[in-house]
Amino acid sequence: MSDVIRIRKGLDIKLLGEAVKKISKITTDKFALKPADFNGVFPKLSVKEGDEVKAGSPLFFDKYRENIIFTSPVSGKVSEIYRGEKRKILEVRIQTDEKMNYESFDAADPLKLSKEEILQKLLKSGIWSYIRQRPYSIIADPKDQPKAIIISGFDSAPLAPDYNFILEKQEKAFLTGIDALSKLTAGKIHITTRSGQAVAVAFSNAKGVVHHAVTGPHPSGNVGIQIHHIDPVGKGEIVWFVNPQAVATIGKLFLEGRYDASKVIALTGSEIKNPQYFEVVNGIQLSPFFKEQPKLTEVRYISGNVLTGTKVDKNGFLGFYDDQLTVIPEGNYHEFIGWALPRLNKFSFSKSFFSWLNPGKKYRLDTNLNGGRRAFVLTGQYEKVFPMDIYPMQLLKAILARDIDQMENLGIYEVDEEDFALCEFIDASKTDMQAIVREGLDFIRKEMAG
Repeated sequence: MSDVIRIRKGLDIKLLGEAVKKISKITTDKFALKPADFNGVFPKLSVKEGDEVKAGSPLFFDKYRENIIFTSPVSGKVSEIYRGEKRKILEVRIQTDEKMNYESFDAADPLKLSKEEILQKLLKSGIWSYIRQRPYSIIADPKDQPKAIIISGFDSAPLAPDYNFILEKQEKAFLTGIDALSKLTAGKIHITTRSGQAVAVAFSNAKGVVHHAVTGPHPSGNVGIQIHHIDPVGKGEIVWFVNPQAVATIGKLFLEGRYDASKVIALTGSEIKNPQYFEVVNGIQLSPFFKEQPKLTEVRYISGNVLTGTKVDKNGFLGFYDDQLTVIPEGNYHEFIGWALPRLNKFSFSKSFFSWLNPGKKYRLDTNLNGGRRAFVLTGQYEKVFPMDIYPMQLLKAILARDIDQMENLGIYEVDEEDFALCEFIDASKTDMQAIVREGLDFIRKEMAG
């Protein structure tokens, strides 16, 4: 029986454009792996332009952790090493073959393998990059011993995909992935699901794990919030976390002996004519999704959700950890005394408008900041949407001051950028809080390593 975790602070942002529960297939011949998707990784290339690769062939590795390898999601030819300023590697682009060819990693029952054999198979295939850790939200270090592994079985972000629907036909792969992960920790594996929803058999049939039902508004689905309430991270402690589809990818490695980078993503947003689910291969080019989709000419393409996703070009590529694409209107306009006008179609947390009178209404929100940047002032609002025993304003100021002792005392090891996304959304000062948190995490990680 699951224990229930009740999240009382937070905010559900209801948007138009939820994906219909229908899975279609879409493909292209262009894919890419982006080093920027991996926090703290300094890429060193294993290939050059024109090289032939298979799905699972190494493309690059981390300069400071050479056993962390990043492999191709598809077979084909390395068409371009796309670089930015100072020759920084931005994308390794692959032109695919007509037929998918895979590197062989040998199928095996993870319950019959040692921990070291499982580690080597995950590292060599590149699938290790799906396993991340708190603190810092970086790829986990295989030498570490995590005190727990958390799998968040639901996402509470706006228009987020439904993992119960996605994993309906992936029970065997998911459970095999759980078997493999169980060999990597002496602690417990925790699976969380949303209270009151029908749960996929992949989750309910998982054995040797601790089940938790979570109730409450966003960010109840954030893994950081769940870790905080299940097994908080203190200084020197490590918790690993894995996306449910990544667990199935791990399982397929052991069942099939290959890196199968396919997954299901949700195409969402108010400017999408037919929001639905698509089966794709990770790193797919996005242009096929948008040939006839956007209703407007000026839209924002987001790999991920509206709160934490990354702005991408129409011809860009899917983010490595993203299971969602969102398209909303651009907000490149100015409203004269907009704050003083009565509004019935605007969403507001502070009750400036009338959205609180109709809590079930869905909105067509755009990217407009609805105000200018101003002094970072104490309002007492952030704590209303931040369900951790942490003072968000004080932690942000400690990060800006680069005060390591204060950062540690205020809980820097427990947080990630996404945990501050709602604070950023309601912030009257228009502060880029997520960027501040990432800078703080990178700074303290560098200081602790030194």
